[in-house]
Amino acid sequence: MQRRGARVVFVIEESFKGTLAAKGFEEQLMRLKPRPEVEEVPGQFWKDFIRETAPEFRKSPIDALETLTRPIWRELISGSMYVNDRLESIFQTVQPDVIVQDNVVAFAAVLTAATPWVRIVSCNPLELPDATLPPVFSGLPTAEQSGWARFRRVYADLHAGLHLEFDTFLRDHGCPPLPTDQFMYESPSLNLYNYPAELDYHRSVPLARTWHRLESSVRSTDEPYTFAEAGRRTIYLSLGSLGSADTELMGRLIEVLGRADYQVIVSMGPQHQELRLAGNMVGAEFLPQTSVLPRVDLVITHGGNNTVTESIHFGKPMIVLPLFWDQHDNAQRVQETGFGVRLDPYRFRDDELLDWIDHLVGDQRLAGRLATISRRLQTAPGTVRAAELIEALARSRQPTRARP
Repeated sequence: MQRRGARVVFVIEESFKGTLAAKGFEEQLMRLKPRPEVEEVPGQFWKDFIRETAPEFRKSPIDALETLTRPIWRELISGSMYVNDRLESIFQTVQPDVIVQDNVVAFAAVLTAATPWVRIVSCNPLELPDATLPPVFSGLPTAEQSGWARFRRVYADLHAGLHLEFDTFLRDHGCPPLPTDQFMYESPSLNLYNYPAELDYHRSVPLARTWHRLESSVRSTDEPYTFAEAGRRTIYLSLGSLGSADTELMGRLIEVLGRADYQVIVSMGPQHQELRLAGNMVGAEFLPQTSVLPRVDLVITHGGNNTVTESIHFGKPMIVLPLFWDQHDNAQRVQETGFGVRLDPYRFRDDELLDWIDHLVGDQRLAGRLATISRRLQTAPGTVRAAELIEALARSRQPTRARP
């Protein structure tokens, strides 16, 4: 958008002050809760939250609904309500031509700004419900419906009170009723989601024509990454900044992979000082992931949507170790579509992990399939498509519809 001549203003949480300015963008600062007594490091709240709730990752998705999923929703909704006045002030100051929102809960100020807005879904597309698809966050298979109804019932019962509270807040601030069992609206103007066609789900009811599938949206701004290649196949291990806070899990993976005849690049995360890499490994707290992925043969991931879609973009098979949220859905979908395998992060056997590494790295048929998909995705970047669509909306202020 910036290269196309747009003024781009990021609304970011205060603890991230300067991170977008360093990339040449304007910043408007906000808070999602009252300021703490001691200064925060960027994203510290969520790092602490995940560290304290890491034992919940060991539960099945349905058992974690009450003790992990609902508390996450509670924090997100509380933040939306707390920040609303500040967002209204920002929009009055900036006077944007279009507002782009990438968030799983609504902001009342976005809907009442009298400005066209864009919804971005950057999680698994099961966030957009369909009666013939598994419920979001369940990790249940698409071909076996036996657990769907129970999961939906438990989810709806646990979140009914929270939904009513948020729905009341939004209505009181001039918004329409929330959709049933959801905390977010569909934009009447433009909606984008990020999932390759080969991974995507077959829906019984097509999405509205204001929905556009970007397939992959991969930044090209990461710095180059160099490492001393050891003449062996290379694995990339990343559980994300939140998942890597579970140092016990990271320690076990490092120990097992340290015995493998592969070179391993490790994204060590915020607890990097507590981890000790094996001799066949290199790593750092933060890595330029989009510069690392083209250099590796296999990705071991928590199943976050960014890593999954970026791995497909660069043609890499995956071993997915899901921990929470939509990671279970992504892991299941990767396995169902044949682009990798889903393993339980706390119950996999050492030999099981090592055998799957050998199998996936050596699967030439899969490598050819992924290479074909990668070429297609890189030829039509989702970043460019998204910029075109957002720019068209800003100019016309009319819904941007996909072709029938």
